[in-house]
Amino acid sequence: MGLQYRNQQFIDQITKRIEEIRLQKGIVQEDIADRTGFSLKQVWRILKGQHNFAVSTIEAIANALEVQPKELLDFDFELTKYPPTRKERKGK
Repeated sequence: MGLQYRNQQFIDQITKRIEEIRLQKGIVQEDIADRTGFSLKQVWRILKGQHNFAVSTIEAIANALEVQPKELLDFDFELTKYPPTRKERKGK
């Protein structure tokens, strides 16, 4: 996947939330590996932000942490400022 589709800051915010929840619940990386079926190396890469994870990965991690996926995405991020949409430019 090209770098244009990888937002490291966004990934880092998700991994920070995972780490916060993991520590609060006393869940170790090995537990996540056991509960997800991911290898320990995969879990390590996810938690270090070295993996551009898919939606299914977020679901698996949320299940392993026993939280709703929205808890992993509970943070604000800066939205991109785009020019007006085509519809707006046409005045409709």
